[in-house]
Amino acid sequence: MPTAVPPGRTLTVAATATVLLATALGAHTTGTAHAAPAAKAPRAAASTDKVLVIGIDGAVLDRVKAADAPFLKGLMAQGLTARSTLYSSPMAATSSGPGWSTIATGAWPDKHGVKDNSFVGKNYTAHPDFLTRIENAKPSLNTYAAADWEPITSTDQNGPIFSAKVDKRLSLKGDRDGYGTEDPKIAAAAAAELRGQNPDAAFVYLGEIDVAGHSHGAASQQYLDAVARVDKLVGQLLTAVQTRPTYAQENWKILVTTDHGHTDSGGHGGSSIQERGTFVLAKGAGIPAGSVREDVKLVDVAATALAQVGVAAPGLDGVPLGSPDSDPFDTLRPGLQARVDETGIPAGVKGFTHTPPAGWSVDNSRMGTGGVTEWAGWTFATDEFWTQSQRDQWRELGVRSRDVFAVADSDEWDDKAHTGSFDSTLLTPKWTVSGGTSHTLNFRTHYRHEAGQTAQVLVSYNGAAPTVVKSYTADALAKAESLPLRIPAGATDVRVSFRYTGDNNWFWTVDDVRLG
Repeated sequence: MPTAVPPGRTLTVAATATVLLATALGAHTTGTAHAAPAAKAPRAAASTDKVLVIGIDGAVLDRVKAADAPFLKGLMAQGLTARSTLYSSPMAATSSGPGWSTIATGAWPDKHGVKDNSFVGKNYTAHPDFLTRIENAKPSLNTYAAADWEPITSTDQNGPIFSAKVDKRLSLKGDRDGYGTEDPKIAAAAAAELRGQNPDAAFVYLGEIDVAGHSHGAASQQYLDAVARVDKLVGQLLTAVQTRPTYAQENWKILVTTDHGHTDSGGHGGSSIQERGTFVLAKGAGIPAGSVREDVKLVDVAATALAQVGVAAPGLDGVPLGSPDSDPFDTLRPGLQARVDETGIPAGVKGFTHTPPAGWSVDNSRMGTGGVTEWAGWTFATDEFWTQSQRDQWRELGVRSRDVFAVADSDEWDDKAHTGSFDSTLLTPKWTVSGGTSHTLNFRTHYRHEAGQTAQVLVSYNGAAPTVVKSYTADALAKAESLPLRIPAGATDVRVSFRYTGDNNWFWTVDDVRLG
């Protein structure tokens, strides 16, 4: 959460939520429950497919693992643990406004528009939160959101991230009244809703861990103590779901996530891997117990929640957790190596290889000799590895690449003596095609341009000389490309190549290359 939010306001309690809040909050009147403008018609039966998303602010996965946190660790043992990384400026700061907006909308900041905690530029109209999407698509479903960081659910703050279309919204004032006090109220009210009411999709936020990070640092005992306290609140929410009278007939998916990381000494907003570190925990049907994945992103939370209740959301950056990972680059992870020449990357991080996946190849026949070993020609690397080679040069902005991707980086290669220049070509396998048909070449790319470098996509049919179908002459940051290909008569196969040349210029990444 931010260090401060605007002053509080006069409180109102919607009539439809008064009884529930009075029970859960007792005599407290510092919170606001917002109900949808019009009441829904009663339903004969609840949906059996349900989802709960729990957001814990500023949580560091390694510190969660080190804490007395049996409920969060139980989710890891019973389901999925997935580390992930964020953007950094100038796309957005590693702060709560962009983080929770990314989680809620399933879109990256270059779409939803939130770059910091001012919320200037927000575009929730085009990129609404997942609960609002559910209301728009299936208004008969019941939605619920509760938070004590006000921009998430309060109508008079910089947000709200979750719109007034959500059936019930509870907003308390953690910045004013203290998250150690307000988090338990949020958990109690949300547990009452989950156990005794009929939510189909819910989001619950807890903020105390982030406060401990700011006050004491993520490496402190106080931070571990805060994790333990919040874990008990998570346990209340999980118990509430499991003790529902109809639980045995329901299909719940539980997700836990965080908006950003923290440095050991405390703080976030910058580009370090500690600040950019996030995670997703998930439990539910189809998620193997004890599973670990490296290809999950924060935008997948909203996509998974929507898929769970049967709401289609084309255009999201996220994909449901059940979607298969068929990117051949990701098969290289078991063979990734630690650093050789790089000094800024921790020695224990295994994150690069020059060995392409089966059927792919790299042509370095025009490549100079020497240079930094890791980046000598097209390399296959992870975000954690590549972005730590040099921070704050926009490498962190490549958010649409996942797991292992291909990198051509003349800037980093040039940091060690070499002869010649950077000139390397990445080649796909030969794909079978039919003459006279149309296909689309799809891939994700992150390209930073500078005069003196070239980046070209070329195609070759039946082994003929390659022709250029795309040449980059300007930045193409975190972009999904779709290039139309008209297959010439008589062609039976096509091979695509990505040629990058430069000399102490910038970089080009390519990922998830598909012929559609």
